[in-house]
Amino acid sequence: MRRKILILVYPQAQPIDIAGPLQAFVTADDEVGGGAYEVRVTALDRGSVTLAGGLTTSASALPQRSPDTLLVVGGPGVHAARANASLVRAVRRLATDARRVCSVCTGAFLLASSGLLDGREAATHWRACGQLAVEFPRVRVRADPIWVRDGRVWTSAGVTAGIDLALALIEDDLGAAVAIRVARRLVVPMRRAGGQSQHSDLLALQSASQFGPLLEWMAKNLSRALTTEVLADQAGMAPRSFHRHFLARTGVTPAAAVERLRLDRARTLLEMKRLSLTEVSAQSGFGSADRLRRAFRRRFGVPPRNYDNRASNSQKPRS
Repeated sequence: MRRKILILVYPQAQPIDIAGPLQAFVTADDEVGGGAYEVRVTALDRGSVTLAGGLTTSASALPQRSPDTLLVVGGPGVHAARANASLVRAVRRLATDARRVCSVCTGAFLLASSGLLDGREAATHWRACGQLAVEFPRVRVRADPIWVRDGRVWTSAGVTAGIDLALALIEDDLGAAVAIRVARRLVVPMRRAGGQSQHSDLLALQSASQFGPLLEWMAKNLSRALTTEVLADQAGMAPRSFHRHFLARTGVTPAAAVERLRLDRARTLLEMKRLSLTEVSAQSGFGSADRLRRAFRRRFGVPPRNYDNRASNSQKPRS
């Protein structure tokens, strides 16, 4: 059965949100010898669409009939797109009989504006989670997952997460074996190591650019005693001044930042390797399994050994 995939674009949509899923579906079709997917790039009006960064794409006009799968992409132009009443009505109409409705990145805002996310769990780019939750309180925004399935509605996190979403859709349609072959051809993981997190604590803290080099140094030296005095010396600042500036720029104390980076390392080790808690605590700089357990409970609400189960289960589809 040939499944019609409609990728909905608009001015200033993000190119990779389009190209990533499109290539995944095309590759899957090739892997099974054709006949699996028919992918179309569409817009409210037929013609050339200028995307973010200046690239252009040709788009056909939105059809009258609902596709098998409607996929709405994200990008800086999504807020202008969701203000277009005709486009919002068209999304709602096409979604009516579609087997699946999906969004990539901030495309979730267009689905939310159409009422399609009301009462559902949804993901979007980590930087937009707060805005989505505030503007659409009926949407249960999940800030951590790479993608979320709630019934027939699938939403994904930012940028390259559209490829993760497409692989999940392919697996749902054609099975894991085909999805794995597609991932290999695209040279991407079938499922990302680290499971659900859209961004690491290191990347989040590095938004404070003044301390970016220091944070990288901290991440490479987690087994050392990273006291405020040691960090201040590395930053070339007096301890009091360093503590004040670090807190102002990152929103956390130096000690809290060290713990978050160590938890980041411990989480990766737990998800990727079969290590004892003692080994994980040593490699992540906690020094003891008890300290690791206490920190895990504070940060994630579960003990370390439950974390893998939580991570692996959070992407299981909801029927």
